[in-house]
Amino acid sequence: MFKDFKAFALRGNVVDLAVAVIIGTAFTAIVNSLVTDVIMPPLGLLIGGIDFSNFFVVLKGTHPDTLAAAKAAGSVTINYGIFIDVIIRFLIIAFAVFLIVRWINRLFASTMSQPAGPTKTEALLEEIRDLLKSRAA
Repeated sequence: MFKDFKAFALRGNVVDLAVAVIIGTAFTAIVNSLVTDVIMPPLGLLIGGIDFSNFFVVLKGTHPDTLAAAKAAGSVTINYGIFIDVIIRFLIIAFAVFLIVRWINRLFASTMSQPAGPTKTEALLEEIRDLLKSRAA
């Protein structure tokens, strides 16, 4: 069983997947910072200085001004501002992955060569076929 697991774990696909997960985790941290620190502040400013992370609805308990205060008070909340923030992060990640896949597809399309011409054997067989056709006619 250990031998089978070792063969599975050391295959190229598993190693590639592990690298992709690690890079994806790092990329997620970059996107989180981009959304939290770069995109959301100007967006909040455009709509009147509102912080999306403080958009919430209190279902039970007191209704403080901030989400942190509501959580500290033990209120039950629906945090739709954080949900909006996560949707924006997802769209950025999805768009970035789309651009990467598109770039890779173009890279492979430009590096792929035209199919090779017929081999010598195929060329000779074509000549024989053509000679046989001309004699039969």
